Amino acid sequence: MNFQIFKLVLEKAEEPEIKLPPFAGSLKKQQSSRKTSISAFLTMLKPLTVDHNKLWKILKEMGIPDHLTCLLRNLYSGQEAAVRTEHGTTDWFQIGKGVRQGCILSPCLFNLYAEYIMRNSGLEEAQAGIKIARRNISNLRYADDTILMAESEEELKSLLMKVKEESEKVGLKLNIQIAK
Repeated sequence: MNFQIFKLVLEKAEEPEIKLPPFAGSLKKQQSSRKTSISAFLTMLKPLTVDHNKLWKILKEMGIPDHLTCLLRNLYSGQEAAVRTEHGTTDWFQIGKGVRQGCILSPCLFNLYAEYIMRNSGLEEAQAGIKIARRNISNLRYADDTILMAESEEELKSLLMKVKEESEKVGLKLNIQIAK
């Protein structure tokens, strides 16, 4: 699981889980010799099902040049699919969501989508997170997995709510109860 890398970085010893409201079920409390930190492990549910219209808007807002967005729109326009099962094949239907599986651009497109969520959550401006080398680090991300870090439960709850709200605005839902 992708969380193993993050756990090795964050954990020095087993600590008890802290229970927060239902939306924040997976938390770990860490205590070093100086500071206490608390982390939530979350992942996007169905991360590759991004809405194409929202994707084009996000690319524009993230500063991707119009000519590149136009190329991507052309790549994704007119996509159709049919599903084959043991009972036969469905009729062809238009695809309006998702990035192409196996396409080298798909991880980049999703990363831009995820970065947009984090920026709009205000995590960059917030003084939330843990201090490492005089910098506040509020999140670590790998693909669709994210760790939110804070120095208190209240701070973490605030971060979780902001990320949850922004994710839902662009059509993605979070799973916060995946790490044990």
